[in-house]
Amino acid sequence: MPVTGPDFISLQVRDLGAAQAFYEQYLGLVRSPAGPPHAVVFTTAPIAFALRDIVPGTDLAAVEQPGIGVALWLHATDVQAIHDALVADGHRIVADPIDGPFGRTFTFADPDGYHVTLHDRA
Repeated sequence: MPVTGPDFISLQVRDLGAAQAFYEQYLGLVRSPAGPPHAVVFTTAPIAFALRDIVPGTDLAAVEQPGIGVALWLHATDVQAIHDALVADGHRIVADPIDGPFGRTFTFADPDGYHVTLHDRA
């Protein structure tokens, strides 16, 4: 039976509460009532997005950028407003906003250093 596509994305984070607050405050994500105690699952569609405690044996501090080599793109309805809020609060922007084939697009580093790209064209 073939794989039909991505179904779940999860990032390991150093501080689950702080990461949850960041994604709720800046990206407007809403926590789902589902999920285990060591994770926060958000009500995203069509693919579930979650944050989880670090798996034993993983050391995020040992790498310069966690998730290097993986491109994580999330759709947003107001990319520029999210960018402006992140900048105003001193968060690192990895790639400034541009208008391209995926609409308004930019990349930021989250509190754990993951690079996340937002775009507004579905």
